[in-house]
Amino acid sequence: MTDATVSTKPMTLDEFIRIYETEGPFEIIGGERIAMSPTVTGHNRIVMRLVVPMQTLAQQNQLGEVMFESPFVLHYDSNWVKGSRVPDIMFVAANRFDPYCENDPEWRNKPLVLVPDLAAEVISMNDNYLDVDRKVRTYLDDGVKIIWVINPRAQTVVVYEYGSNQHTTLNRDDALTAEAVIPGFEIKVGAIFS
Repeated sequence: MTDATVSTKPMTLDEFIRIYETEGPFEIIGGERIAMSPTVTGHNRIVMRLVVPMQTLAQQNQLGEVMFESPFVLHYDSNWVKGSRVPDIMFVAANRFDPYCENDPEWRNKPLVLVPDLAAEVISMNDNYLDVDRKVRTYLDDGVKIIWVINPRAQTVVVYEYGSNQHTTLNRDDALTAEAVIPGFEIKVGAIFS
């Protein structure tokens, strides 16, 4: 997930875009710019096993937008970026995404300036569990409704929900759903890893 961390000064959205394009993907969490490590084939395979059925369902039913390896930034005041995240997968419900696009004619030319309804993280071999936990807490603080932490080694998915102090661990035989944000989505956890 992460490679290097550096303190960062506040930056405008234009600066964020320029640095992201020239220096590579990064997140801003707690005032620190955290460089993102490149993903590997197994990681991408897991991401696509979720993205394809999510996107198919979302498009067929006009539920919203599925994105992967794409940044979102927290709201910005006077064009100053307050923070950014790069989930492996994110989903934004149509009732939020459509007005966002209608109200910002430049939405295609910048990162999403909207907190997603769902964020998923695939744990990589070089990820530190404390960093993953910190990122989950950050997503919850941001207002993400559902977070999936996908662990390829254990072949589990841990589900966190906004407003709950508990989480649920799903194993290979369990069904992964997101009914609160993607009605009708369901996939066996084992299918993600097979």
